Amino acid sequence: MTSRAGQLSSQRYRLPNGGRVNRQRPLTFTFDGKRRQGYEGDTVASALLANGVCLAGRSFKYHRPRGIVGSGPEDPNTLLQIGKGARSTPNLRSTEVEVYEGLEARSVNTWPSANRDIGAAFGLLSRVLAPGFYYKTFMWPRRMWKKYEYFIRRSAGLGVASKEPDPPDLYQYDRMNAHCDVLVVGGGPSGLAAALEAARTGARVILADEQVEFGGNLLGGRQLIDGAPALEWVAAAVAELSVMEEVRLLVRSTVTGYYDHNFLTILQRVTGDPQAAGDGPKERVWRVRARQVIIAAGSIERPLVFPNNDRPGIMLASAVSTYVNRYAVAPGRRALIFTNNDSAYQTALDLVDAGVVVAGVVDVRPDPQGPLPTKVKEKDIEVITGHAIVDVIGGKRVNGVEIMRIDATGDAVEGRVRKISCDLVANSGGWNPTVHLHGQSGGTTRFDAAKASFVPDEAAQAERSAGSCNGSFALADCLSEGFAAGANAASAAGLGTAAWENGTVSAKAPATEDEAQEPLRTMWVAPSRHPMTREHKQFVDFQEDVTAGDIVRAATEGYDSVPLFSRYTTLGFGTDQGKLGNVNGMGILAKHLGTDIGTAGSITFRPVYTPVSFGAIAGRNVGGLSDPVRKTPMHEWHVEHGAKFENVGQWKRAWHYPQADEDMRSAVNRECLAARNRVALLDQSTLGKIDIQGHDAVEFLGRMYTNNWRGLEIGRCRYGLMLGEDGMVLDDGVTARLGEHHFHMFTTTGGAANVMGWLERWLQTEWPELNVFLTSVTDHWATMSIVGPNSREVISKICDDIDFSHEAFPFLSFREGNVAGIQARVFRVSFSGELTYEVNVSADYGRHVWEAIMEAGREFSITPYGTEAMHVLRAEKAFIIIGQDTDGTVTPVDLGLDWLVSTRKDFIGKRSLSRQDTLRENRKQLVGLLNDDSTELMPSGGQIVEGLRSSIPTDMIGHVTSSYYSAKLGHHFALALVKGGRARMGEKVYVPLEGGRRIRATITSPVFYDPKGNQQNV
Repeated sequence: MTSRAGQLSSQRYRLPNGGRVNRQRPLTFTFDGKRRQGYEGDTVASALLANGVCLAGRSFKYHRPRGIVGSGPEDPNTLLQIGKGARSTPNLRSTEVEVYEGLEARSVNTWPSANRDIGAAFGLLSRVLAPGFYYKTFMWPRRMWKKYEYFIRRSAGLGVASKEPDPPDLYQYDRMNAHCDVLVVGGGPSGLAAALEAARTGARVILADEQVEFGGNLLGGRQLIDGAPALEWVAAAVAELSVMEEVRLLVRSTVTGYYDHNFLTILQRVTGDPQAAGDGPKERVWRVRARQVIIAAGSIERPLVFPNNDRPGIMLASAVSTYVNRYAVAPGRRALIFTNNDSAYQTALDLVDAGVVVAGVVDVRPDPQGPLPTKVKEKDIEVITGHAIVDVIGGKRVNGVEIMRIDATGDAVEGRVRKISCDLVANSGGWNPTVHLHGQSGGTTRFDAAKASFVPDEAAQAERSAGSCNGSFALADCLSEGFAAGANAASAAGLGTAAWENGTVSAKAPATEDEAQEPLRTMWVAPSRHPMTREHKQFVDFQEDVTAGDIVRAATEGYDSVPLFSRYTTLGFGTDQGKLGNVNGMGILAKHLGTDIGTAGSITFRPVYTPVSFGAIAGRNVGGLSDPVRKTPMHEWHVEHGAKFENVGQWKRAWHYPQADEDMRSAVNRECLAARNRVALLDQSTLGKIDIQGHDAVEFLGRMYTNNWRGLEIGRCRYGLMLGEDGMVLDDGVTARLGEHHFHMFTTTGGAANVMGWLERWLQTEWPELNVFLTSVTDHWATMSIVGPNSREVISKICDDIDFSHEAFPFLSFREGNVAGIQARVFRVSFSGELTYEVNVSADYGRHVWEAIMEAGREFSITPYGTEAMHVLRAEKAFIIIGQDTDGTVTPVDLGLDWLVSTRKDFIGKRSLSRQDTLRENRKQLVGLLNDDSTELMPSGGQIVEGLRSSIPTDMIGHVTSSYYSAKLGHHFALALVKGGRARMGEKVYVPLEGGRRIRATITSPVFYDPKGNQQNV
C-alpha cells in the first residue's frame, strides 16, 4: 500500500490478495466529510467496508443505525447523496455507486452524520410510532394541522434534490429507441447462455445487465465451469458476443420497466464517473420493442427475521461472499453464519479461506448433512443445529449474538441462552427469484413451498424466465435453462429452431460441479423471548422500519390482506421496493392468519424496478428542447417583417406586426380595420388538419358531430361541433367533402392532437368495424386566409382557373386550382365575418404563395395581421374559441348553437344533453357585455356579480371569457358566460376589480358586428 494511501486510510479490512479491483490505481473519496481510499473497481460500499466503516446510514422512521446489508440493488440501507450543489444527486445506493477520484458522498436522512445523528431520538418514541400513527395522531385537534404539516414535511423524504439546474458540462441525458428480436435481461450465466444461443441463430439480440461487467453472481463466487474458473467461460462468452454484428451489449444498464406489447425501458449509466470529462451523455434511457424477452434477472437472497436483525454488521451471506471474492474485502474479523439452508455454508468456506475467523454456523434445521455442511465441519468450524439467534448484542456494530435451541415446530425456545462473540453476522433465509419484470409484464406467479418463494407461472406476453429468477438455483440448471430459452425465443421470433430437447441446438450446457443441497427449513420469523409487539424489534423492511410486530398489529386491526397491510405498514414502499422484505412480510401475515402464503395474496410489482432520475426520463427534452417548437412555412417572412410572436400550443404564431413606434394596441387596431375595410392576410397554417377516407366516413362523421353529414355535397363545407360523452363541447371546425368517401377536417390549433386521439380512440376501440382511415396532415399544408372586401380581387389576380363569383363559388364551399402557379385548394369560409378565401398549398410552397398574395394585394394596401387581431375579429362575430369561451362545462345550447344539434340521429354526447342538469334554464349561457365606460377593458376571467352588495362572499353569476377593444365599433366589448344569460338581455351587471372598484356593464347579444352575416356572403 502506498504511503499516500496509508495517510488517507489504512484499508485495514482489505484482503492482501484476490478480488477484481485494480490495486495499481488507488482512488481517494470522502464519506461524511472524512477522506477514504478505495481502488478502481470498488463500489462505495466495498470501499467503506475495506476502510472499516460499518455504520453507513440511518433508517427512515426510527433513525436506527444501519450498515451495508447487500451488494447490489437489493440493499435498502446505505443511500448516499453524491456531489455538491448542481452536481448533487440524491438517494444513490452505496452498493451501486462506483468509486471515482474525488467522489464526495454523504449519508442521507442523517444530521450531522450517520455516526452521530440527532434524529436517533425518534427511536425512543418507537412504541408510539406504530403503523398508521400519522392517521390516528394528527387528526386532532384540527386547528393544529398546519403545525403538524410543517414538521411532517420537514421529516419526509431521504436525500435532497438540488434546486440548481444541471451544469451544461455534466449530467447530460439521452434517449434511444431500439428494436430487437430477443431482449435478454441479466448478464449472469443464464443470460449469457440465452444471448449466445439466440445470437447464433442470427437474431438481433440486446443483452442488458445492471452491473459494471457481465457475469452475475459468478463475479462474487468461486464456481467452476468445465473444470476452469467460471469467469473464464464468462470472458469467452462475452468475447463471442462482442464480435457479432446483430448483438448489442449493455452494461450498467437496468431494465426498469416492462410494459404492454413487449415494450421495455432500460436505464443505462454510461459511465461510473458522472463528472468525467467528455461530450457524451452520462445516463441514457433505452426504449426497446422486442419480439421476444428472456428474463434472466437472477434471484435475491432473503434475510432471516430475528430480534435486532438490523444492526450494522448483519449482512446477507451471499453479499459477504461477494465482498470477499470480488472486492477482496473482509466485512469483519470474526463471523457467525445464521441460516436455514445450505447456500450460506459456502460463505463460511469463503471466509475461512480468506483468513477470517468463523465463530460457527447456526442452522435452524435439526441435522443438515449435505456436502457443504460436511465441508464446513471438516474445517473444524462449529455447526450449531436446531438453534436460532434470539438477540443481537451491540448498538452501532454487532459485538455478539445470543442463541437458543428451538423445538421441532420452530415456534418455542427451549433451554439456556448461549452468547457468541462476533462482529459480523452472515445470514440467509433462502432465495427469492427476481419476478418483478415478469409481474410488470402481466405474468402470474405461484408459491413454491419447497423453495419458500414465488416463481413465475403463466406469461402474459412473449417472454420467458430462465435460471434462478425461474426458481432454478443450481449453476447447471441456470446454464441449461439459459440455452433452452435462447433457442426457444429465437425460434418464436422466426429464427432457428426450438429443438433444445432434441439436442440440435448449437451448443450444450458446459459441465459444472454443483454441490447437492438439502431442503431449507421455512422460517418467516425466528423465535424470540419476547412478543412480536414488544421492544425487541424483528425488522422485515429495513428502510421503512417495518417490523414483524407491525404486520401482526396491522392484521389485528383488520388490515389482513396483502395490499391493505402493505399500504398500512408501508412495507415495500421504500426505494428498494421490498426486494428483501416483501416475501417475509407476506409469510408473517399468512402465519398469523393461519393460512398458506400462496393464498394470502401477493404484492403488485410496478415500474420502475430501481429508481430512475427525472433527468434521465426527460432526456434531452429540457430547456429550449423541453417542448418542440413548431413553425409555419411562412415563419421567416414574419420574422423579417417585424412580427411579434406568441406560443399557441407548440406553434410560434405571429401575434401582431408593429410598425415604427406603434404599440400593440395601435398595431392590432390597424390590422383589424384593414380586414374590415380593405384586405388583410392571416397565416392559418397551424390549424389542425385531418384527412378522412373510407366507405364509412359519412357515418363516422355523423357519429362524431352533432349535425347531419349525409346530405353534404362534394365540393361543399360544413361547420360542426364535437362533444364529449358528457355532452360538453370538445372541439369545433369546418370539414369539407373532397369526394364521395373523402373528407378534409379542420380542427382548432391547440386541439389538433387531442381530436386526432379522440377520433382514433373511437375507431379502434368502439367501432373497429367501420371502414375509415385517418391521417394527420397539419404539417402538409400551408394555409393563408385572404380577408376583407377586396379579397376576391386579390385572389383573382393570381388564380385564373377558378371562378370566384358568389354564384359559382358560394360561402362554405371549396375549389381546386392553381394559385401563383401552385396547385391549391381554396376554401370559402370565414372566421372573421368578412369575405374570406383560405388558400391551402403544399407546405413547401407556402412562402412563395404568401409573397405572391402580398404582391397581388399591394394596390389594395394588403396588411398582414396576427392572432390578436384575429381574436378581435372573431369575437365581434361571437365565433367561439374552444378552451377560451368554453371551459368543459358548456353545451351547444349554452352557446346558442342548438341549431347545430340534430334531433334525427345519434351522436356522441347526445344522451347527456337530455340530463336534468343540462336542461336547466339557469345554466351559464354565452352573451355579450358592453361596459358603461367604453374606454375601460374588462379583464378576461373576471367574475360577474349582479349588484353592488358589499357582503362577502358575493354570489357569482358568471365570468368574462373574452374581452377586447374594437376599432371598428369604437369601444370595448366582451363575451361572457352568465347564468340564464339570454333571458337577461339589457340587465346591468358588475365585474369587480382590485381595490374595491367595479366595472358596470350591460348584457347584450354576443354578436356585435354584422349580425345577419351579409359581409361574408357577398
